[in-house]
Amino acid sequence: GRAALLVCEDAWHGLAGTLAALDDAQVIFVSAAAPARGTNPDSDGAPGPATVGRWERLMRGLAEEHGVFVSLANLVGSEGGKMFAGGSCVMGPHGDLRVRAPIFDEAVATVEMDLADIVRARADTPLLADLRTAMPHLRQALGAIERGDRGGVEFDPAEVRRGEDDAELDPRSSVGQQVRGAPPEHQDATPLLTVRHQSIASVIVSSQATANHGGGPPPLTIDAALVEAWLTRFIRHELQHRGLTKGVVGVSGGVDSAVTAFLATRALGAENVLALRLPYRTSSPDSLVHAQLVVDALGVPSRTIDISNAVDGFLAQAPDADGTRRGNVMARTRMIALFDQSAALGGVPLGTGNKTERLFGYFTWHADDSPPINPLGDLFKTQVWALARHLGVPNVIVDKPASADLISGQTDEGDFGISYAKADQILNWLVSGFTAQELMARGFDRADVERVRRRLEGTHWKRRLPTVAMLSHSAIGESYLRPVDY
Repeated sequence: GRAALLVCEDAWHGLAGTLAALDDAQVIFVSAAAPARGTNPDSDGAPGPATVGRWERLMRGLAEEHGVFVSLANLVGSEGGKMFAGGSCVMGPHGDLRVRAPIFDEAVATVEMDLADIVRARADTPLLADLRTAMPHLRQALGAIERGDRGGVEFDPAEVRRGEDDAELDPRSSVGQQVRGAPPEHQDATPLLTVRHQSIASVIVSSQATANHGGGPPPLTIDAALVEAWLTRFIRHELQHRGLTKGVVGVSGGVDSAVTAFLATRALGAENVLALRLPYRTSSPDSLVHAQLVVDALGVPSRTIDISNAVDGFLAQAPDADGTRRGNVMARTRMIALFDQSAALGGVPLGTGNKTERLFGYFTWHADDSPPINPLGDLFKTQVWALARHLGVPNVIVDKPASADLISGQTDEGDFGISYAKADQILNWLVSGFTAQELMARGFDRADVERVRRRLEGTHWKRRLPTVAMLSHSAIGESYLRPVDY
């Protein structure tokens, strides 16, 4: 049999596949390195991230349309925060799934191909034969367009912008004449092709308008089992890249650190995770109690280091420090302890900051955000709560009000002036490209939208690495573009 290898962007697989099939290819091999995206279940029932289902639909359409076997090989593993899901597959010429490799794990999947299936498939759906029949006419029409022979009809983008249907197209065109009862002798092939281009373009513009004005962002619901598998492998792979096996988690008694500890234990094993409790003298007693619940549930080794003396020793030199400065000193002192204990253990600190906090800038710069590996950074707070319930985090931790526990009585939502549930909904729309005005037009409260927008736009600097003056041709992060710098 004949084969073709496609390594182009997925948007061009259809065209490339058509050309390969016309050239008598029987098996098309597609090699991809597509990062996994989408944590909600796929509508077609494909396992894994939503992108796995999307790739399967592309491969199924390519196989079914041209009556060929299609083999997709997709990368597996983690690189720079991107997880590659695998899920390689082979589609038969009827668009039927013949074999699928596991999600997130390396594997060798084998399948026998009977090339006679191609003949049967093309007999059932003779699309390729129809295309071969139409090719001379298509070439003639395309040649006329290239020569500038439009047959009296010129493609007018204004027609597309108006989004008018065929009945309202240029009356000079053959279709326009046919609709209005014009005699057939005034019709020819080239204008018909040109008008059809206009019609297709109108559909595209209409679809874009629907996507922009009738759609919305991805849902906040997650497939918790999928996210667990995704993040445990992320933690394991990222440590393997660094030649490490142990992780250290600052367990505060809150839901974020509890979820990180649960994930790390499942990824690395209980013996390879250190739970570090770092109370200050004004910390809530419940924080230590709830942190101990996590330690007991997981069976991980733990250590408690009271940071009061270290914090007070520094603040003795700054007696006028307000609550914000004092909280920042506590947060940075905790990071000193976390990194020190990681060095002593020969491991790496694991971060616990969620997406809502990061977008709000609700963290101490170069403190909470310092750990080099953060499994929760792309999950909104409400999604972390859903994952916590799936993992079996004790209810008393999941249900209590979120707090940084830096000042007595402080809560996150009290600082925000808005609940996490409302904030996550608004943030999800804003980071998906919708404007504040569009959200208010959809019924969101103006004060809530403005509160979230101001926090989002006013804290962008906290989510960036240090700004370095570029003086050479090899500035790190500018011209020095090695994807992952271990």
